[in-house]
Amino acid sequence: MSKECDHNCGNCSESCEERKEDFREKPHELSRIKKVIGIVSGKGGVGKSIITSMLAVLMRRRGANTAVLDADVTGPSIPQAFGLAGSPDTSDIGMYPLVSKTGIKVMSANFLLKKATDPEIWRGPLIANIVKQFWTDVIWGDIDYMFVDMPPGTGDVPLTVFQSLPLDGIIVVTSPQQLVRTIVSKAINMAGKMNIPILGIVENMSYIKCDCGKEIKVFGESRVEETAKEFGISVLAKLPIDAHLATACDRGLIELFEGEWLKGAIDALDSLIEKK
Repeated sequence: MSKECDHNCGNCSESCEERKEDFREKPHELSRIKKVIGIVSGKGGVGKSIITSMLAVLMRRRGANTAVLDADVTGPSIPQAFGLAGSPDTSDIGMYPLVSKTGIKVMSANFLLKKATDPEIWRGPLIANIVKQFWTDVIWGDIDYMFVDMPPGTGDVPLTVFQSLPLDGIIVVTSPQQLVRTIVSKAINMAGKMNIPILGIVENMSYIKCDCGKEIKVFGESRVEETAKEFGISVLAKLPIDAHLATACDRGLIELFEGEWLKGAIDALDSLIEKK
């Protein structure tokens, strides 16, 4: 326990013996969610949302019931990637997620706005409560894997997700720049303090593949292996800069993407079921 502890565990990320209270919330009584995976980064702009979308798509292709809880409330990209818009259906017992063309269930703050371009001018506690309600008030049904697309950084929302949702693990998304590596280290350290398992690191925008077959390191040589070794975790994948992926997201067609880059991450997710 820190010498400066004010005993307000709800605003603290420290893991100490004095912490007795369990802040985890129960999902809606009609939701049965087997595995919850957080997709995190320490910095925006590294492609966290596209990795979240691709993982949900790949697990769906394997026959799993998948869902995406979009916790990036003020910068939601998930609805665009799946081509989803409109308001969720509601009833006396709760709210229903929107469903993509291939059956992936999605809930995002964008669905609560009159126009998708309206800004979410909300303070941190309100944003955190909205994310919590996406877990407690939405009727998800039977879900094998729920992917939580978290906002960058280590602020209110990541802390709320870490404390309120029963995370089975997180995947950290990064890119090759040294600055990003430093910031991502903070996210990894935060997960460690909250006793959340880290499944591994995915490096996005790792290279561009030339027509001649050569890999061009646009952002310089990757140091993701060093970062992974430092924290004793695995590098699950390295994704290239690919115009087809960007186009698929822009057109709401992420479910049609092709590529085996994330096989290592999918294998890590499969192992969670095997360990159960």
